[in-house]
Amino acid sequence: MSTEEIVEVGHKEGPAWKIVAKYATYEEADVKRLELVSEDDMQVKVHWQGRVDSRYFAVKTREDPDILRREEKKRRKAKLSKKRRKK
Repeated sequence: MSTEEIVEVGHKEGPAWKIVAKYATYEEADVKRLELVSEDDMQVKVHWQGRVDSRYFAVKTREDPDILRREEKKRRKAKLSKKRRKK
């Protein structure tokens, strides 16, 4: 008998993805994706979507959730330290 536990990793919600551009071929969409990847605080992906009769490749972007969490943490710490100074 094994004592291993199976731990399921839940999906982490982040900011919504926004469609930046739509292309007929993956190659065109990938060129646009590579242009946008250079921004450090942004995530970029190519997603195949659309109705069955009109498929396309969408280039989607969103702010990096890790950066948003760091900013949120800084705000919370600043708020706490402000409260502590008042006493």
